[in-house]
Amino acid sequence: MKKLKTKWFHKWAKKQKLSDERLLLAIEDMQHNLSSVSLGGGLYKVRVSLEHSGKSSAFRTIVVYKENDRAVMVYGFMKNEQENISIVRLKNLKILAKDILSLDDKLLCALINDGIFVQIGEKDEK
Repeated sequence: MKKLKTKWFHKWAKKQKLSDERLLLAIEDMQHNLSSVSLGGGLYKVRVSLEHSGKSSAFRTIVVYKENDRAVMVYGFMKNEQENISIVRLKNLKILAKDILSLDDKLLCALINDGIFVQIGEKDEK
């Protein structure tokens, strides 16, 4: 399974000092139906804990997910800065999810090579 983040999410996570290890744990939790909520259309809201802290007041991430295929972190926010995502943003994220889930492996790999998507856990060489 490919575990990715968008270029925007990569920059946001870096600014928040949110490690790839935390993101991988969040994906694992989501795969086991822990700390996540389905938003429909392949979108999930997943809680991600802060270093040395719990998940209740930490990060919320929006993940495009298809079982045994791909998990793509597309959006994130701090719980204390934003309670939830707006209906308009959710609608746009569902369109994005549909587009991401429709990508075949060849095009997905090309987008990774172009830096549109970043593999989670891969060293940042930029």
